Parts: sequence; structure tokens; C-alpha cells
Amino acid sequence: MKVGVLALQGAVREHLEALRRCGAEAQRVRTAEEIAACDALIIPGGESTTIGKLMDRYGLIGAIKELAGSGKPLLGTCAGMILMAKAIESEAEGQPRLELMDITVERNAFGRQVDSFEADLEFAGVNGGPVRAVFIRAPVVRAVGSGVEVLATHEGRVVAARQGNLLALAFHPEMTSDPRIHRYFLAM
Repeated sequence: MKVGVLALQGAVREHLEALRRCGAEAQRVRTAEEIAACDALIIPGGESTTIGKLMDRYGLIGAIKELAGSGKPLLGTCAGMILMAKAIESEAEGQPRLELMDITVERNAFGRQVDSFEADLEFAGVNGGPVRAVFIRAPVVRAVGSGVEVLATHEGRVVAARQGNLLALAFHPEMTSDPRIHRYFLAM
């Protein structure tokens, strides 16, 4: 399985390493052609407005929508979750996004960079005990559509959700040595 990690900004290297530890063929992708050649794609954390503008500038929004529309798995972590959402509370003006997943997200819901934290989460479909989650200026899901499955919450807030082949996480699984979230994604 060839998994692309969108390499415009964010935790690209960490996702590549996590995927390779799981036995996947992982590569950086920056063009529509590279995205089309993937069996799955990860949009990493970073700054959602910047990533969105770069996706728009380089003509990648259509390619990502096509990949997701074909049923191939798409994972968005932190900023990736924001970009996948159909609606964003407190949206930055002119923010390009994919509008793929029937969720409404709130940016920076847990506070600023200084408010970053780690927590153990029960994650539906992942065995072996709680998953350690790293939250950095993390969003939360404020509303989910009827076809969206909530996979994890933190203090009553939705931080992981799935809609078919789309997986959105408010946290950074690539920042831990636990491979279970990446394995879950690869099994999709």
C-alpha cells in the first residue's frame, strides 16, 4: 500500500516514520499526480489556513477530493481535520478547505500553543487500552452529521471521528511511538 503524506507544511516526517514502522510504503506528496498515485493520503497538522492556501495555489484540492471520492482512505490530523470539515467555527477569512466530512469544527478549541497537553483516550476500534494523544492548538468537533461515527472524546468533546473512508483526529498520533492509530488508518 502506497500512502502519501501531504508535504506542504506540518508534521510530515513524523507521519512518514510512523507509516514505515507499520510496514507501509510512505512518501511525501506535493503534486496532483503524486496524490492520484496514492492508495491513501494523510493531511498532517500544521497551520490550516497556510495548508489550505497552498493546496489551492498548487491545484491540489480537486486531486484530494477525487482521491477521497474514489473511496481511498484520507486521514486529517489537527489542521487536516479542519481542512476536511464542511463547516468551521471562527473560520479565517478566505480559508480554502476540502469540505469533505459532515462535521463542524472549532479551531484552537483547547487554547493556544502554551496550552498544549497529552491525554489518554479510549478510541473505538482500537484494542490494547487507552491511546496517548498529543494536543497542540487542537480543534474539536462541535457537530457531526448522521453518517459520522464518533471514535473518541476528551472531557466530553469529540476529538476523533470517521465517515466511511474519512478519518479526522484533533490530536497528533505521529508524535507518540504507539502505532495503533496509523494501523487503524491503514486497515481502512
